[in-house]
Amino acid sequence: MRAGHAYPVGGHGAWQGHVIVCGLPGVGLRIVEQLALSGVPAVVVDDHPPPPLAQLIARWRVPLVAGPTRAEETLTSAGLAGAIAVLCVQDDDLAALESALLVRRLRADVRVVAQLTNPAVGRAIKEAGVAVLDVAGLSAPSVVEACLRAGVQEMTLSGERFLAARTTAPRDATLRTLYGALAPVAVVPPVGDVQVCPGRDTRVRAGDEVTLIGTPAELAAASVIDDPERVRVSRRSPGVFGLAGQARWVRQLRDLALSLARAADRRLAIALGALLTVLVITTLVLRFTYRYAGPGHRITLIDAMYFTVETVTTVGYGDFSFKSEPDWLIVYAILLMMTGALFVAVFFALVTNMLVSRRIEESLGVRKITGLRGHVLVIGLGTVGLRVVRQLRDAGRDVVVVEMNEHNRHLGQLRVLGVPVIVADATLPEVLASAQLAVASAVAVLTSDDLANLETGLAVRDQLGDRWGSTPVVLRIFDPRLAHSVRETFGFHDVRSTAALAAPWFVGAALGLDVLSTFYAGDELLLVARLTVTPGGGLHGLAMHELAARTRVLALRRAADRSVLEHPPRRSDRFEPADEAYLIGPYDELLTVLRRDRPSPGVADDPAGSTSR
Repeated sequence: MRAGHAYPVGGHGAWQGHVIVCGLPGVGLRIVEQLALSGVPAVVVDDHPPPPLAQLIARWRVPLVAGPTRAEETLTSAGLAGAIAVLCVQDDDLAALESALLVRRLRADVRVVAQLTNPAVGRAIKEAGVAVLDVAGLSAPSVVEACLRAGVQEMTLSGERFLAARTTAPRDATLRTLYGALAPVAVVPPVGDVQVCPGRDTRVRAGDEVTLIGTPAELAAASVIDDPERVRVSRRSPGVFGLAGQARWVRQLRDLALSLARAADRRLAIALGALLTVLVITTLVLRFTYRYAGPGHRITLIDAMYFTVETVTTVGYGDFSFKSEPDWLIVYAILLMMTGALFVAVFFALVTNMLVSRRIEESLGVRKITGLRGHVLVIGLGTVGLRVVRQLRDAGRDVVVVEMNEHNRHLGQLRVLGVPVIVADATLPEVLASAQLAVASAVAVLTSDDLANLETGLAVRDQLGDRWGSTPVVLRIFDPRLAHSVRETFGFHDVRSTAALAAPWFVGAALGLDVLSTFYAGDELLLVARLTVTPGGGLHGLAMHELAARTRVLALRRAADRSVLEHPPRRSDRFEPADEAYLIGPYDELLTVLRRDRPSPGVADDPAGSTSR
């Protein structure tokens, strides 16, 4: 807990200005951690709190109420009467829904934020004044961006389109020299710590990764991106969609042909070869020996081929017959009808067997993915995995999914989307080989188990071999400290914590900070948020350059003139009441700015640095 802030005095049932968090596991723990680090009082309510997590938040001096989150007495004992917000982040949608509706019934004036994965229920509950957020939807864009390595993330500030773009410094120079008035938000050197929101006069070295934010036109003018329209991945115009659709159909037909060719076994090849041999020999025999109108009258090659097929398939239209032919040709015809019918029956039986087997394997998710090149391999089909698959498909990318649980409830949705699924253990080399890992463009490991993700990531690294450094491998790790260790120890560059990505949105919604976007610069999580300046608050009259060093004002819409968006504002400009400020920085720094503007009624400055309750 940070020194310099004191918790409210007395039992938490009588607290004022705190946040109630319903549900501790998952994103709930990250929310509590961020509230604690920011000095915001919090009370946790959980039906069955896991003992290790209960001990952890006890070390953070966060009180825990063990009881049903859907009971009025439990919420009352957690201090609902004085809370400024309630976050319902249980893993179960039904529990979160019931808790949110109960809180709204008990207090109509408190902020209520619920985690719901069901979009239909989410839209309905918004009408009751409940803010709805989805962890999968909030974290998936960062995973997709890492897989595609587009280096560009889109955001909207007050209705205007902005991009956060990564580029590499071409030479040693200051940021102002290289990129002019563009807003630098991070510099990631090859070795060393990330510089967050550096000044434009900061010197960078050739090869440093620089993240800048600006409009598409500004970024294109500074040669950071090639074309302002190129980054509209998920907003396909009709022409682009048509071309992409045609290319996909051609690719699917090609892949189907290759898949059938590779699925054909040796028996089918032998049967087809024998049948073709009989057809060719018989066609030649009939062409030169069959006399249908007396001596000297030979049938044409087409007629001979037709008669051969007619005989082999035992159709017998009556236009040709062996009635008046020599005895040896009649005996040949008898043998032809018997062997030909046998070869045809065997051939079609093998073809039917191949197609039925292929369909069964496809429905079970165990067939090999043949013909794919440059696809994205997604391992783990939870809510995050499903959302990532959908966004990758929207971006026009082929996707292959590996999922261990054959009863996963999302499998049906993927089959409707036409996404191939392999139900198997992704740590096995043969499974990764069947998923065409050797020619995949990226891998996203997204199960809900940190150890399973690490084990799978290491197996992927071993199988990639020489392609390890050039193929993006996104690893989902819940614990930020473990994520940092995995990044440093095993060399995984793209480690993502979905809980860490989503938690700032919940905290911001609870405290009045409107989070607009989250993304990583190196291993530093950055937020873009909107803040309305409070009249008489701590930001009223403050100059832009007086904010914390690790935060930056990207744009400002003045209350006096809502038609103009100042971008970027001058460092000497001052905040005025009701101004809309668009800020970027680490979440703890933005929460500090928010608390400076709107001091919580339950937290008072403590010069002695006390943390007593």
